[in-house]
Amino acid sequence: MEIFRFERAERLMTRHGSIGLHATRVAAGEGRLQVTCLTVEPGGIIGTHPATSAQMFLVVTGGGWVAGQDGNRFPISAGQGARWEAGEEHTTGTDTGLTALVLEGPLDLFEPEASSGTAER
Repeated sequence: MEIFRFERAERLMTRHGSIGLHATRVAAGEGRLQVTCLTVEPGGIIGTHPATSAQMFLVVTGGGWVAGQDGNRFPISAGQGARWEAGEEHTTGTDTGLTALVLEGPLDLFEPEASSGTAER
């Protein structure tokens, strides 16, 4: 086992007009699969840009909004995610700050499982 931190905010990102965005590369897998931790400061924005591959944006703390190609903003908070296809223009912003894990690569979403009311052991 190895314990590690992924909220290190290693690189300040300013591409595509981003403001208050810090990124930490976490891991890469087979093919083009990679995981990045993003922290967006209060009032920050991830500027509009195309997804380089299929991308999942999983908010782990805080909240804000996400938008796809049409520019319509949708609220998003901890425990929610957004998925964009390769090439899809998208952007994210926050008034209060957020931390998200971004998974990029060939990924398929699982359908939600029906709750049986009992815990798995």
